[in-house]
Amino acid sequence: MARKKRDATDALPAGLTPEVLDQLVADVHTPADFQVVWRQLQKALAERVLKAELTQHLGYPAGGEPGPDGNVRNGTTPKTILTESGRIDLDIPRDRGGSFTPQFVPKGARRLPGFDETVLMLYARGLSTRELQAFLEERYQVPVSPDLISTVTAEVLAEVEAWQQRPLETVYVAVAFDALRVKIRDEGVVQNKAVYCALGVQLDGTKEVLGFWIAQTEGAAFWHRVFRELQGRGVTDILIALIDGLTGLPDALHAVFPHTVVHQCVVHLVRQSLQYVGWKERKPVAAALRAIYQAPSEAAARTALTRFAESPLGKRHAPITALWERHWERVAPALAYPLEIRRVLYTTNAIESLHMQLRKVLKTRGHFPTDDAAGKLIFLALQNIEKKWKAKPAREWRAALPHLKILFGSRLPDPA
Repeated sequence: MARKKRDATDALPAGLTPEVLDQLVADVHTPADFQVVWRQLQKALAERVLKAELTQHLGYPAGGEPGPDGNVRNGTTPKTILTESGRIDLDIPRDRGGSFTPQFVPKGARRLPGFDETVLMLYARGLSTRELQAFLEERYQVPVSPDLISTVTAEVLAEVEAWQQRPLETVYVAVAFDALRVKIRDEGVVQNKAVYCALGVQLDGTKEVLGFWIAQTEGAAFWHRVFRELQGRGVTDILIALIDGLTGLPDALHAVFPHTVVHQCVVHLVRQSLQYVGWKERKPVAAALRAIYQAPSEAAARTALTRFAESPLGKRHAPITALWERHWERVAPALAYPLEIRRVLYTTNAIESLHMQLRKVLKTRGHFPTDDAAGKLIFLALQNIEKKWKAKPAREWRAALPHLKILFGSRLPDPA
């Protein structure tokens, strides 16, 4: 088998010969020794870059003749910076005129980008400020204040705002709406606020989180504002909305997107139905309800509902029939699809799975001091979750698209 050719990117930089490397690692015997040498090398390289910057600024090399402005070198200033590999004590060169502004380590900077990325990565995985502080002090051997951690994470707020205002696709095959509760302090009192999320399915079947909104209560006015915001970001049509019975959502949705078909989550409907039933009768009631939502057609489902209502079991639990009758208008549309693709169209499982992953991160916090603090962590967690999603669409959505094309016609354009 032919030996793999060495990549050009593996070549050593000019001047850094194997002999020089041998000298650097001559006393390295443990990982701790390597860290010491690595930090010394970082310090030496950083100071060389800073000296080169000063030379360019002054216009003459060290030991040379000063320029016409008379500005000269004026020693160094000690400065400690934090990097992803630890603490480094630098000697920052300065000029007598005070006009030198280094770019490699800017004035006022105490952290290089790799350090901030480490903080954000750990923060996104649910570590509290106190836990982060203990980890960073142990890792970098330097005191790290809670204010420093807050400063690093606060830089995310601009990204959150830009992400919440980003342009969206014009048409979404389906959008699932659901909420989870998060404890947030408001006016000195810890309250259970609702975080509402919208998870969209694009024309090729891939998922996208459209946004999240934090509110104390829900209602038609709240949802109307959300849908107007989505419309303002470029959404012109939503074919299917998947809901679990959120108050005021259907009316607000049809005020902005009048042609959207609303699908009630059958799983939530079954859960509500079983609340009327004792433990011993749950299995037969669940089997009777399964015959309704797994019926091959709407007519067959209506027959199954009538059969249940007229049975002794249905007569003992009449509120279940009334519940399904109230929601029938939003259950029936999903019955037009084949059984093999109906599962993605009559449940909110996709967004509930998203919320389950968010709860794993949020549960480590007792409560958040502000809405912004909760929003930062939710945004960072969503970024990590979206990285895990596969680029190709789910098999169920690929199977559903041809049927949706027949039902919705020109409203469902072909993927780009």
